[in-house]
Formats: sequence, structure tokens, C-alpha cells
Amino acid sequence: MDDRLSRTETGPAELTLEAPSDLSVECSGPSCRVHLVEGSGTELSGDTENLLRSRLRSAALLLFAGFSSFLVYHIWQLDFGTWMQVVIFASHVATTAIMGLIGFSLCTRCQLSTQQLRGLELVTFAIPAAFFLLLQHAKAMNWADLYGMLPGLSAAWLLQIFLYALFIPNRWPRAAVVLGLMAAAPLVGVVGSAILDADSAAAIQSDPSTLVEMILVLTLAAVSSVWGVHTINTLRTEAYRAKQLGQYKLKRLIGSGGMGDVYLAEHQLMKRPCAIKVIRAEKAGDPKVLARFEREVQATAKLSHWNSIDIFDYGRADDGTFYYVMEFLPGMNLAELVRRYGPMPAARVIHLVRQACDALQEAHEVGLVHRDIKPANIFAAVRGGQYDVAKLLDFGLAKPVANLEEDQITQEGTITGSPLYMSPEQAIGDREPDARSDIYAMGAVIYYLLTGKPPFDDERPMKVLIAHAHQSPVPPTQHQPEIPDDVEQVVLRCLHKDPDQRYQSALDLAQALEDCRDADHWTRQDARPTTGPAKTPATGGAATSAKRSPAK
Repeated sequence: MDDRLSRTETGPAELTLEAPSDLSVECSGPSCRVHLVEGSGTELSGDTENLLRSRLRSAALLLFAGFSSFLVYHIWQLDFGTWMQVVIFASHVATTAIMGLIGFSLCTRCQLSTQQLRGLELVTFAIPAAFFLLLQHAKAMNWADLYGMLPGLSAAWLLQIFLYALFIPNRWPRAAVVLGLMAAAPLVGVVGSAILDADSAAAIQSDPSTLVEMILVLTLAAVSSVWGVHTINTLRTEAYRAKQLGQYKLKRLIGSGGMGDVYLAEHQLMKRPCAIKVIRAEKAGDPKVLARFEREVQATAKLSHWNSIDIFDYGRADDGTFYYVMEFLPGMNLAELVRRYGPMPAARVIHLVRQACDALQEAHEVGLVHRDIKPANIFAAVRGGQYDVAKLLDFGLAKPVANLEEDQITQEGTITGSPLYMSPEQAIGDREPDARSDIYAMGAVIYYLLTGKPPFDDERPMKVLIAHAHQSPVPPTQHQPEIPDDVEQVVLRCLHKDPDQRYQSALDLAQALEDCRDADHWTRQDARPTTGPAKTPATGGAATSAKRSPAK
């Protein structure tokens, strides 16, 4: 799991990341710099988007169920004696269909902006309101003609008002406008009926009590609903502000994995953005998960290299929640860079991977095997004003080379790691992974960065594991002919099935990359965005291609 930004599925075994909504991403060519943006404090944008989508879906489905039930009754009582009855029936069918379409289309993973969701919200409540106005007009004319009085017209409108107040997250001023329009709509409808139909006008004049009661009921419903929206929103805000661990205020969930969740946070005194990883509540009682979580902290805290992720703090909250605090990395992981801009030039790959190898060498020297090296776990960050600073992330699967207690944490025979970048010995479990397993994974990462494809790929992870164990990879030049021969030889040696035939250390791999012809053709200055306005991804891709020629 990448600890920096929210996860997005990109394949059967790979994960990449997306920037959270309170970050601005400034892109120029293949480089991006991410800035923390101060929120308005009036609406919890990320949480509200998710909640709005979920609640709007529920409201639409409830309306769909209600209109469907009454449609069955309507069909049973079907009577097309007048043109108005035909119009009402057609409107009923259309309203039911639209509610169903909205409800069933709002899936939990739909990527919709707040503006789009708010637009759907207005459609969800405006269409039934239009149908209720039509029904109210027809019913008013019928009762006025037959009985000389108006029917009670508040029930359907009360249902819509309270449904909106209960389900739709809102700030109270906006809710007051929407609910006020809902409460006023039936009154406007009564006036319209009086203008269009003489019998309705006469019924109102002879007995205005029905209209007065409607005004009082709808006004009370609207006022109480607005107050309810304000109360609910206040409780949500208080609950959001209560989400903090010690001196760290949790701002947004930005990542989630099997072990824990990652939040964008801020130190309350220093106002420094950071990332906090906390264990999942449902895992808190599992001693194996707690041991693994604590091992990740201790393993990463041992590392001090510039290209390793920094750990600021860790501990347990009053409720027993275990957490640790990491540096927040402006930038993008390598999987996201390739996904946005395509394969990288060999010179840039060498520049980034050499740095990752330096961090990996330190880990190996203190007895740690990473075991989950993949593009999403290497960041091209902006640190100290320098671009393309590689950061090796996520030591959640890191394992001491010799640990007699390890069987108590990871059960024997369990496959750990990412199948797309897993060494043969990890894939088949015939020997304990060591530093050379990380070399294999790093070779698979280089392959992906150069070609945009992993060495082996299939929708079925088991076939990928079998391929790692028994098949030879297609040479990278068959995907990208311009890849230099010396770089290709480095990759193929890393991907050798026999660990003894690979580079024996991360230092050896870094040295082999340094000896390649393009080793000095990419610097941090090349990665620095050009001056001027931020480019779109399409422009950025063009800039990437422009830099490839001299790099290769």
C-alpha cells in the first residue's frame, strides 16, 4: 500500500495513487509538484462528496421504490377517460424511470465532482416536485368540481421536504433555499389552479381554511427541516474535528490497505502537513496484525537515508489505536508517472532507480528485505527544492533476514508482495527471500518504467506468479526498440531466475546503472518544471517525449 495518496485499481495486482482533493497538483512535463491547500472550513469537501453520493443514491432509490409502488396501484386503477389522466400516467412512468436511473447509476466508485452531484441532487428532487404539482392541479380541479372544496395537499410535499433534510448533507443556508422552494411550490400550485380553473378559485374563496392549514404545515416543516440540517451538519463538523491523534489533526483519508488507513494530517502547533498511518479498528484485536504494524514502524525508523521515508513519531492513542507519523511527500509515485506520461527515458529511469538502490542498500545492511518493491512504492518527490528525489516507501512487508520469531507474524507458506513484481522464490515459496529478491523486483520496476508494462501481466495473479517462476521475460527492446542495450542487459540480469546470477546487492545494481552510457544524461535540473503556467497532462506528455531524445 502506498502511504501518500488515495489508491486506484489499475490492474490485477498493482495499485497507483491519486492526489486527495485538498491538494493542488502543478504539472509541467513529466514532473508534478503537489501543494497542500487550506480548506474553507465550511464544508468537508472530500467526506461530503462521498456522503452526498451515498445519501443521494439512497434517496433516489427510496423515491424509485415509492413511485414504483404507486405506479402498480395506478396501473390497477388505469383510466384514460381524459387527456389529463393520460398526461399524469405518462409523467408517473417517466418520474419512476428517472429516479431508478439516478439511483442505480450512482455506484459507490462513481467519480463525480461536487458540482455534478449537486446537479443530480436538484434533478432528483425537482422531477418529483414537478409531478406532484401536476397531480395536485388535477386533484384540485376534480375535488373543486365534485365537492366544491380543495383536498388536503400537504402529504406528498412533507415527504419530499423531510427526505431532503434527512438524506442530503448541506450547509443550512443552501438547505433553507431549497427547502423554502419546496414549501412554496404547492402554494404556487394552488394559486395557479385558481387562475386556470374557476371551480378551484371558488373553492378557495368559500373555504380558505385548507389553504391556511397548508401554509402553516409547510412553513413549520421547512423551518424544522432547516434547523435539523444545521444540527446534523454541526454534529458532523464536531465529529470531524474530533478525529485527531495527540498533536495531529486528521484532515482526510488518503490511502487504505489491508493493514491500516493513511490520513493526511497536520501537526496542530507546527502546522506541518504529514501522513499518519493508523491500524484498522477491525484489526485492532489481532495480535499478528499489531505485531506486523509495529514491525513496520521499527523497521522504517532504523533507516536514515535521504531516499527512505522519514518517520516523525509513533504511539498509541487513548483508545488503543496504534499509529505512526511520516513525512508527507509532494510528488507522484512512479506508477502514476508512467500511467500519465508513458514510459520514461532511460536516463531518468537510471537517475531515479539509483537513488532507490541507495536507500535499499541501507535497508539490506541493517538486515531488512523490503519484499514489496513496485512502482507505486517509489516516489519521485520534491524535497528541499530538488525535483525527482526518489523515496522508497512502505516497509510493511519488510522482514529481518534472520528472525526466529517471524513465523509468529507471517504464517509459513503465505505469499507476500505484489505478483507483478515478485521474485520467483517468493512466487513459489521454495526458499526464503533475501536481498537478491529485492534486486529482482527492482529489475521488474525498471522494466515497467522503460516499457510501460510489467515483465509478466495477466488478469489472473496465479498465472503471473507461474510466469515469474518459469518463463523468460520478453526483452524490453521488443516493446521499446530505443532502449539502450546496456540498460536492457542490466534489466535482464536482475530478472534472472537464479538468485546467484543476479546482482548480489543493491550497491552492485546501482553501480551497473552508473556504468550505463545514459547515466549522466538526466539531472534534477532536467526534472524541474519549466517556468510559465502549469501544463495539462497532454502538454506534459509532449514535454516528456521531447526530453527522451537527448536522454537516449
